[in-house]
Amino acid sequence: MIKNYLATIAFVALMLSPSVKAQAPAGYYNSLNNKAEGELKTAVFNLVHNFTRISSYQALPSYFERTDVYPNSNRWWDMYSDIPFYAPSFSGLNREHSFPKSWWGGSTSVGAYVDLNHLYPSEMKANTAKSNYPLGEVDRNGSLNFDNGISAVGLPLANQGGGARFVFEPDDEYKGDFARTYFYMVCCYQDLTWKYTFMVNNNTYPTLNQWSTDLLMRWHHADPVSQKEVDRNNTVYSIQNNRNPFIDMPELADYLWGAKKGEKFTPGTVDPGPVGDPELIAPVKGMSIDFGEVALGQSVTSQVFVRAANLDGSLDVTIYSGDSDKFKAAQSTIPTSLVCTENGYWLPVTYTPGELGEHTSKILFSGGFGSRAVTLRGSCLPVPVLSACTATDPSDVQPDRYTANWSAPDNEVIDFFVVTRTCYSGNNVHTEELVSENTFLEITDFDQSDREAYSVQSSRLGVRSPMSNIVFVDHSGISGIDVEEPLVVRTFDGLIRFICSAPQTGCRIFDLSGREILTLDKIEQNMEIEMSRGVYIIVTDQHPRPIKVSVL
Repeated sequence: MIKNYLATIAFVALMLSPSVKAQAPAGYYNSLNNKAEGELKTAVFNLVHNFTRISSYQALPSYFERTDVYPNSNRWWDMYSDIPFYAPSFSGLNREHSFPKSWWGGSTSVGAYVDLNHLYPSEMKANTAKSNYPLGEVDRNGSLNFDNGISAVGLPLANQGGGARFVFEPDDEYKGDFARTYFYMVCCYQDLTWKYTFMVNNNTYPTLNQWSTDLLMRWHHADPVSQKEVDRNNTVYSIQNNRNPFIDMPELADYLWGAKKGEKFTPGTVDPGPVGDPELIAPVKGMSIDFGEVALGQSVTSQVFVRAANLDGSLDVTIYSGDSDKFKAAQSTIPTSLVCTENGYWLPVTYTPGELGEHTSKILFSGGFGSRAVTLRGSCLPVPVLSACTATDPSDVQPDRYTANWSAPDNEVIDFFVVTRTCYSGNNVHTEELVSENTFLEITDFDQSDREAYSVQSSRLGVRSPMSNIVFVDHSGISGIDVEEPLVVRTFDGLIRFICSAPQTGCRIFDLSGREILTLDKIEQNMEIEMSRGVYIIVTDQHPRPIKVSVL
């Protein structure tokens, strides 16, 4: 279905076409040859799961400018709405994990958190409505939770949803895009344990549930690869050094989940590749690394994936030209024993600007194959000054979910908010940090705890605001901070940090045997103490409910 808002000459040239074919480097898919089913899926995993990670979450919009803007235009290509937004401003948009981050637990250390192969710009309201619901087809005979003419959220059709209350249905034009994105994700991250299993199972193969297999394969065939996907795939490859095989070779999905399941796969063109010739496989030609915006006095490190074959000597690494003094590689030579392997080598490259402004340089890899240069870019801005947010009462409190809310100071530029969520279950206390780009966050597993608390910080260029006040949430409703003085305890390597809206007295720390090992007359907001590795119980006069923490 072609929307009127896209009916321009430029877009017509990019419409979906079965003849569109992405071009991968010769020999890129050789490792998939003559494999079938689970062995084939694992071969895809081995091929794509090592890639150069983007340096930071806040840098994503600068990459989106290369991957998700209409050709010959500065309009953002948003697959979630038809509202026009224009780069470089990212106002009104979110960095959307099309494969919900909560499905793997939301950890920011997982490569999927910054993997451009499933990250897209999304209009804020559509992104919020999508939540962490699975893909599906909404029941148009019922009432819809959300419908902007492009995206819809509502009750699923029969036999869809995998037990979720609602499903997210994209526009017909993009259903194949999302299907191929999900094919990539269940291959690239088949080593993860899924917290939510609406569409996936915790197995290596086939991973996709039967209902989601049927849906995604149908979308995959009905909406073939478009020029948009081809161009984006090529650009992502130049950024993070891996590709989505289901865009390059749409037939691959049939061998894994469709009509050709059980047959051995043979890529359309298998190049024998070099026989004994030195070759630099990664980073790829034309690649660049954007460190994004960095606050003065701070550094940011990117892990660059390096892999070679048939080298007869070490790989030399040199940073040269332009602002070379502001970029540093962790080492100047990498032995063949590290780079000439299937797993390759991760080379840390650090940007430490030291002065305000835009900075560029190049990193040169050289050896028996010749040489290859990768462009380095970074921007240094003044250190931001951030004010504390105000956590407000939660809304839509239900047995299994609620929405945490807060307000932020006006006229402060931020990248995102960090929500510190503390869950109380019996004597167990679990604290986690969640990211939101809005002034609210839906918590979808409230039924896993007896009671919860949340506080919020804004973040800009890696700098966080002071912690907000703390709001407690009970299953019977909002408990408020008058019930007891709120206290949250966070741990770091060898450290305990106290987070409290007001000073507290009579802090006592016990080990698991009940032995009191430390007494503090008074603790205050963000006070830190050093502790040896172990598990401790903490109480105060104002917070007699025990808090259990682990120090690593």
